[in-house]
This record gives sequence, C-alpha cells and structure tokens, in this order.
Amino acid sequence: MCGIAGFCAPRTPERDAALQRSVAAMHHRGPDDSGVFRGRGVSLGAVRLKVIDLNGGHQPMHSDDGNTVVVVNGEIFNHQELRRELESLGQRFQTTCDTEVVLRAFLHWGAASFPKFRGMFAVAFWQQHEQRLTLVRDQMGVKPLYYHVKGTDLFFGSELKVLFAHEEIDRQIDLDALNCYLSLNYVPGPQTLVKGIRKLMPGCSLEWQGGRISIQEYKAKLPGIDPAVTLADAKIELDRLLQLSVSEQMVADVPWGIWASGGLDSSTLVHYAAQQSSKRLRTFSVTFKGRTFDESPHIRAISEHYGTDHSEFDLSSATNVVGAIEQMSYYSDEPSADAGALPVWFLSQMSRQHVTVALGGEGADELFGGYLTYQADRYAQLARLTPRFTRKAALSAAQWLGTSDDKISLEYKVKRFFQGSLLSREAAHVFWNGTFSEQEKRGFFLHAYTQPMAGLLANMASGPGIEPFLRFDQDYYLPDDILYKVDRMSMAHSLEVRPPFLDDRIVRFAATLPGHFKLKGSHSKIVLRELMKSKLPPSILSRSKMGFDIPVHDWFRTSLKSFLFDQVNQRSVDETGLFDWAGVEHILQQHLERRSNLGYHLWGLMTLLLWMKRWNITLGVSAVPSRSEAQSIMA
Repeated sequence: MCGIAGFCAPRTPERDAALQRSVAAMHHRGPDDSGVFRGRGVSLGAVRLKVIDLNGGHQPMHSDDGNTVVVVNGEIFNHQELRRELESLGQRFQTTCDTEVVLRAFLHWGAASFPKFRGMFAVAFWQQHEQRLTLVRDQMGVKPLYYHVKGTDLFFGSELKVLFAHEEIDRQIDLDALNCYLSLNYVPGPQTLVKGIRKLMPGCSLEWQGGRISIQEYKAKLPGIDPAVTLADAKIELDRLLQLSVSEQMVADVPWGIWASGGLDSSTLVHYAAQQSSKRLRTFSVTFKGRTFDESPHIRAISEHYGTDHSEFDLSSATNVVGAIEQMSYYSDEPSADAGALPVWFLSQMSRQHVTVALGGEGADELFGGYLTYQADRYAQLARLTPRFTRKAALSAAQWLGTSDDKISLEYKVKRFFQGSLLSREAAHVFWNGTFSEQEKRGFFLHAYTQPMAGLLANMASGPGIEPFLRFDQDYYLPDDILYKVDRMSMAHSLEVRPPFLDDRIVRFAATLPGHFKLKGSHSKIVLRELMKSKLPPSILSRSKMGFDIPVHDWFRTSLKSFLFDQVNQRSVDETGLFDWAGVEHILQQHLERRSNLGYHLWGLMTLLLWMKRWNITLGVSAVPSRSEAQSIMA
C-alpha cells in the first residue's frame, strides 16, 4: 500500500520543493519507504507501506530499458496469476512484488492490461520516449486519485493535500460540489470541493501527452439480470467466489486481521478466512457499551464461534473524541460528513497496533441490497399511490413522535420516510442517506441552486425494482462515501484495508441476480443470508442491521455541545461567505431544543468548517449566483 504524486510540467525549484512536500505529506500512507523520479517533462513521487515482498518493490520502479517508470498505490490480488502468464510470454521478474507485475503487464499489453488487474489501485505510468503519462484507477474506486490541469500542465496525487503542496494551485470552494455535499453528505465524482481539482472516476484511465488530456473508461459494462438463475445455483456460485476472493486477499507478508462488527458481512469474511487459515484469526471491533445499538454480544458470538484472538475498543463520550475529530480534518482531505468516520478512525488506530492489513465488509450492502434505504425506496412507491396531502398530513402527525437520542430511532426513520415520499424517486433515494433537502438548503445556504443535484440524479437509471438504486450507489455512494471514509481513516494509521466483496467477479455476479434474491419483504441480502444459514450462528442471521455510526444526536446535545459551538458560530459561518447565520442558528436551535434530530446535518456543517479553516479554502472571487438570482433560477 502506498501513496503516489507527480506532475507533468516544466521543473522549477518551487515545483521540486512542492514534490518533496507532497511525498512528506503522504508519509502516513507509506511510512516504510519513499522515492522520487525526475525526468524530462515529469516528476514522480511515492511512499510505500510494505505488505508484499518486504525487501523488494522500491518505487518509483523502472523498466529494464529505463523508458517506463511506474508508481503504484494499492494491491493487485491476482498478481501471482498474472506473473505466471507473463513469464510464459517471456517476461522475467526481479522481485516478487505486485508493482513489478503492474509494470511488466503494462509493457506487454499496454492499456489492455488494466481490466486484467484484480485489486484496489491507483497507478501512474510515465513513458520517457513518448513523453506520455497514463493514470489509471481500479474499477470500484477503492483507492483514490486526484488531478488538476493548469494550462498544459497536469498535477496528480493520492490525496488533496498532495496537490495543496503546490502553492500555484488555488484553493477555492466548488459551489456545485458543495450543493451536492450538503444534500448527500459526500461529493460525487468526478467533482471535489476544490474548484479545478477532479477525481479520476473508478474504472477509468487518463492519458496526458504534449499538454493534451483524454479520459477513457476501461471497465466492461456490468451484465444484465439472468432470469433463469435459481437461488440454489446462486448460493453455490457465491460460495465459490467468496472462497476465491477471501483466499486471494489473505495473502500478505505482514500480520493481518478482520474487522468484525457482528453483522452478516464481516461475519461471512470471518467464516471464509477461518476455513482457509491454519492460524488463529485476529479480529477487531468498536463497541458502544450501554447503548441500545451496541453490538458486543453479536461480536463476541462470532469471536467465540471461530475462536478468534479478538480486540475491542469501546467508543464512549469519555474517549478523546474531540482530538480525533480535529485530526480527521487533516487526514480526510475533503470533509467526511459521514459521522461513521469516527469509529473507523478508532478501529483503524487499534487494529494497527497488531496488524498491517485488515479485511473489511465494504460493498456487500451496495451489491446485495443491504441498506434500509432500499426498503424505503420500495415502500415509497406504494406511499406515492396515496394523495400528496395525505402524505403531508402523515408527516405533520409524525412530528408529535418527539425526538430520541438513539442513533437512528424509529421516529427519525418515520419522519425521514414521509419527507422523502414527497420527493421524486431519484431525489428520495439520496435523501434517505443524505441530510438537507433542496428546500432546507435554501433556508441557510446563500448559493443554493438545483442544477448540480438535478444533473447528478439524471445519472440514475430508470426501471423497476431496486437495480437503479443499487447501480447509483455503486457508482457514487460506495466510492465517494464508504470507500473514501475507510481509505482516509485507515491510511491515517498506516493500515491497509481490503474489501473481498468488491472482487470484480463478485460484482459482476451480483449484477446478474434478480431483485428478489437481494430484497424480499423486510429481509435483505437474501442470497448471502441463505448461503450463510448453515454456517453462522442463528443470532447473526436474524439480527437487524445496525450500521457503523455514532450517537451524534445525543453527543451534540451533551459531551460535544461546546465543541460544536466552537466550530459552528456566527464568526466562523460569516467568514466563509457561504451561509446565512440566522439560518444556521435555526438549525442549531431546532436540534438543541429537541424539536428535530439534526445531528447528522450539524456534523456535516461542523466538519466542513473545520476543513475550510485547516486548509484555507475560500469562496474566491468567481462570479456565482446571488441568493436572489439562485431563487429566480429555482423558480
């Protein structure tokens, strides 16, 4: 696991110094080794966390003739298979690391090598004679890759702070991206919150040559649903694929473990790893003792069932949460409006004390329909058959339910559901997992306008069932929220987290399954649940999904209240030029007076303000719609 950085631009002392700052800024991503390459027209840098071939694999890595140079962030899980194929074609290897496999595969197959890489990666290839740079990102977006174009120059890196090391790159807020952030809790690619800095989308490659840029999608289109597949056959195939994926991702020359939440997904990984490991497994979890959503009994049931060497961290309000939040504003790059980043921070911190690699269950929900939002999507279709005034009346009546300090309580879900039922199917789907509606944004955001969200939602496919929602979440929510959160929080502690469910064979298999193999009535992830019936303790299979989050509603009224006001106050809000203080104050009062549970909304605002201050992000002088202009646009 590594971090990469570089630029295609004329070298200057300032840019050389910026490259060194970029490499230093990524030390947490690769504390074991670092290196730079400066050639005619390009400068590259890399840091390395040693996982495979601890004595080889120094980066940047050069081809035998010196013409091609590569830097890699990530892991190629089928590197041994590709190595054997390349050796049969005449390639000879000097190391056992996967970086050399990536280099020699590119030398032999060129861009046709990209779909062959099964793993999580962001790679940069430089070809000296051709004066050509090629960037490529893995198909699901597990590993990040940012870039910025300035005239004919290109800058890139694994994190935003890599680009911030170049003082010539402006740090102005992107208002389109901010509109989406306030609604979704994340910034959908290819946008970032900084104007002019983009994400390379998952499954895409970028080529720079002579100042010209072209972007291509290399990943194959997902297959359609196979109506002939039976549940029995699907279980057999998923069992085979999980065995293959977990086996590949267990390979490491360093200690590894599993993040175990006591839920279906992580417990499945524990099962398959235990089947194939001759050693006692290491498992790690975060608990919330004394809370209704504490998963300790389920976690311990799995640990005892498989005899794992288990470690827990109890995340209570007595923990140094404030210190962690402040550090997260540095390591997050973009603000993490997903409050689940906090337990991931502490889970990563604890895990790294024992292992260098962890397996995680990310992706199973998006592939197999695990979120409550998919059930809400289905129920909303029925609700919309009733008159709109009936749904409005139900929402008004729901206000009498009061507010709860639970993480996601029944009253919170009921109110949220009826709000969403008044929106279009596309807007409702993102609203379930998001925060502010378009109407709510207009109450405090001075630059609220609808085009950014409308443009994004236009990418959601039409059609019956949950498939359009699953594909949308796989394209945006998964890489830009879930995987982003795990990458930043784990790499902040030099921990590599691997997601076996996102093996491309499992992703393609899941796409062929009918909707009722994923969601049926109140039951989710049907095929996975049926597969694991004879393997996992019954309590794991019958429990409701809890989600990996914090009691933010309660904490903002109690232990984190003063910290919230330290960050979200009239001065900090007015300094941004983005928000109307009276509107923000109203949100604060609504939450603190228990008229609404707006903890997640406030978390997003708080982390945004922390991030802007940390990185000196400004509104800039670009022409943007005024509030009156924005309102006329929306009218």
